[in-house]
Amino acid sequence: MPKEQLRYDRMVESALRGVVRDALKQASDRGLPGNHHFYLTFRTGHPGIDIPEYLKSQYPGEMTIVLQYQFFGLEVTDEQFSVTLSFNNVHERLVIPFAAITTFADPSVNFALQFQPVAPGESAEVEAIADRKPERRDDAKPAAPAAPAAEGEPPPKRGEVVTLDAFRKK
Repeated sequence: MPKEQLRYDRMVESALRGVVRDALKQASDRGLPGNHHFYLTFRTGHPGIDIPEYLKSQYPGEMTIVLQYQFFGLEVTDEQFSVTLSFNNVHERLVIPFAAITTFADPSVNFALQFQPVAPGESAEVEAIADRKPERRDDAKPAAPAAPAAEGEPPPKRGEVVTLDAFRKK
């Protein structure tokens, strides 16, 4: 039996990161249509992250940004995106590799993706054939539970978070 295995988990994760890249590219080219807006959570210590030091110290593990009304200069490449956002009325340029993203959500359409963090030195691109077993990540945070609805109100709509652990070998 051959030792090499197709890494479908990496292929699927890479394809889903491509969804994030395509959504950001469309927003960069044409703006955000209708009520669309993006929540992007990323690891602030990931290699290639370029954010101001005060933000890194304020958010030492993860940080979530929102692209909705006021964002400027959104640029998207195959490996990363960059955007200027306002923090306390100061415009700051952020550069975020797609490999650093742990969550992407567009609440306007109840859509969300959750990613396993890509380890430093590990390529975000697919390695079609690898000779090691998929690694199990126990450090991913579960999605926050929805706030309970007030009495007499219907429960809030929830998006589905797609995790890839169901497809990983344990």
